[in-house]
Amino acid sequence: MPETSEETAGVLSFDLTTQPWIPVLRLDGTQDELSLREVFEQAGTLRRLVGDLPTQEFALVRLLLALAHDALDGPRDAEHWADLWADENCFASLSAYLDEHRGRFDLLDAHAPFFQVAGLHTAKNEVFPLNRIVADVPNGEPFFSSRMPTVDRLTFAEAARWVVHTHAYDTSGIKTGVAGDDRVKGGKVYPLGVGWAGNLGGVFAEGHTLRETLLLNLVAPADTPGLSSDGHDDLPAWRREACGPGESPKRPPTGVRDLYTWQSRRLLLHADADGVHGVVLGYGDPLLARNKHGFEPMTAWRRSTAQEKKHGEPLVYMPREHDPARSAWRGIASLIADRAEASQSAEAANHLRPRVLEWIARLVTDGELEPGFLVRARIVGVQYGTQQSVIDEVVDDHISIAVVLLHQHNREFAEQAVGAVTDADDAVKALGDLATDLARAANTETEGPGAAARDLGFAALDAPYRTWLAGLDGQGDPYEQRAEWQRRVHRIVCRLGDQVITEAGDAAWQGRTISVKNGTEWLNSALAGKWFRSRLDRCLGHPNLPDQPPGAGSAPVTETATKVHA
Repeated sequence: MPETSEETAGVLSFDLTTQPWIPVLRLDGTQDELSLREVFEQAGTLRRLVGDLPTQEFALVRLLLALAHDALDGPRDAEHWADLWADENCFASLSAYLDEHRGRFDLLDAHAPFFQVAGLHTAKNEVFPLNRIVADVPNGEPFFSSRMPTVDRLTFAEAARWVVHTHAYDTSGIKTGVAGDDRVKGGKVYPLGVGWAGNLGGVFAEGHTLRETLLLNLVAPADTPGLSSDGHDDLPAWRREACGPGESPKRPPTGVRDLYTWQSRRLLLHADADGVHGVVLGYGDPLLARNKHGFEPMTAWRRSTAQEKKHGEPLVYMPREHDPARSAWRGIASLIADRAEASQSAEAANHLRPRVLEWIARLVTDGELEPGFLVRARIVGVQYGTQQSVIDEVVDDHISIAVVLLHQHNREFAEQAVGAVTDADDAVKALGDLATDLARAANTETEGPGAAARDLGFAALDAPYRTWLAGLDGQGDPYEQRAEWQRRVHRIVCRLGDQVITEAGDAAWQGRTISVKNGTEWLNSALAGKWFRSRLDRCLGHPNLPDQPPGAGSAPVTETATKVHA
């Protein structure tokens, strides 16, 4: 039940600073719900937050970061951060801070409800179902939800979490206009984009405890290359004037506190003493993703020549979104790319690693973190469909990397980590080509078997790569470690190749004559297997030969050397 200071008058109150609403996982494996005050008090005994969706966890972490940045007024630099890291009670000041701003953290306040607009209404005073803010109830797809076919009610705790998530990840599309919004045309507001975090390929560093996680992601802009250091006017939403129903005056973000609490929507919950039963939802303050890399630290960035041409700008970076079909380790280059190396080139970098990882690299360089410190990079994002009006998929992955891979003075380890992904890509491509050749030999469709074999290959290499990467901790010879990885890949993919050949059956074993550029040849599983092993040896080196330098065998296969012409 919510706190009700004036129950007889029917005044509802749900104070987020004292009422439990944030799901957490404790170090002993038990789950609980805590208030904002309790989360900071117990951060050292908590493993992590546990949202209803991974994206909800990401949004809540950013809310906690905005609170910590503002209450601590920092970290001002790496030295200030080191003092916080060494202090087990570093979040003690949050208690007084939450007391000071408690009035803006009441979910049901009549004048300034948390992350909402008091009195928000449409011209017809409509109140809409809660599936407009509950992202695990896809519109039109009730069969994939446990809340079929709609959400009738939410507890106050659940509603608070979905309010935070809505500002971060709400879909685009046409929305019902609210009274007082100048953008309304014919009762509607036309698409203005998704919530800010929906643009991102979200990345944050996870520590052993929630306390470590918050501190690792608590960047000092002045000490983070490429991140805005002008934070004197950087304020979170609760320290700004409450939003009205329309769009606020256009402005860029003032820093991470502003960006983590960006009011991308206007909404108002409708509740009674038993919970929340409806919502009014409209557009808030849109924010273009183009060239926001100086403000947003929790995503990688990619250079977009298309956007450069479209807007007539010499350099444009866009957030690098996650591909649901691609595991996090296969995109490691964008996580550990070094901006210092790119700046020494005449060409601008094609991608920039997340500034939060730049920050951790700075901590390693300054000696505030040990080079052997292992960071678990958490990967969270969404893939929207149908003109961003629905959420198709949610991405949730992680990859553990030693911070030495982020160190500017030990780039050979990072180079071998990236090269090892290329080894895996090349080997899996060879496996896919084998499946394609076997299908050709059996005179069957080729695209499906090739794709299935590549999926099989990446799945088989997923856990081995993650284990190998976690061991790349700055000890030993990185080139020998890469060579050992190549030998391991060779063994794994060879076994998969034998499996694919066996499963191809008698038709592929018998083979057939196919047309080639210089005539015809007899293609069967034996020849396809010979080509396959030749490709593997070229890209990985032959496991029975003396070790080659990593990448020495990456030249493409010249298949004509092994062809037999009729």
